[in-house]
Amino acid sequence: MLRSLILTLAMTLGLVLPALAVEPSEMLADPAQEARARELSQGLRCLVCRNENIDDSNAELAQELRVLVRERITEGDTDDEVLAYLVDRYGEFVLLKPTAEGSNLVLYVAGPTMLGLGLLVALFYILGRRGREASTSKGLSAEEEARLKEIMGE
Repeated sequence: MLRSLILTLAMTLGLVLPALAVEPSEMLADPAQEARARELSQGLRCLVCRNENIDDSNAELAQELRVLVRERITEGDTDDEVLAYLVDRYGEFVLLKPTAEGSNLVLYVAGPTMLGLGLLVALFYILGRRGREASTSKGLSAEEEARLKEIMGE
């Protein structure tokens, strides 16, 4: 009983702790601006934690990024301007979902292209093998059958 209570408490804390990454001192007074900041933060990568958004990270750099996002919002920047500012400052790596243009386009296109090429190679291999098997499995000639019977001792 005690073990299950401890396990339940640990699991509950595990779910709650990421929500505590945003400290009350960071939050904006205007709920609409805070909602915008939270939405933007969900798409920004913590540069320390890797693949964790800055809203869920307790890293010091993530906190600085959260504060920076809120400062830009209070200064009147649009969402696109905030993101552009952060990309200019930290590079496109700060975005959890990079744009599909420029050199990133290669990353978006390479996977499906390689899969398609692999399927084509496999298809040609299978069709070529099937053709070779059909040409070699026509049966034995009368001479070959006679030789086989001779070898088998029949």
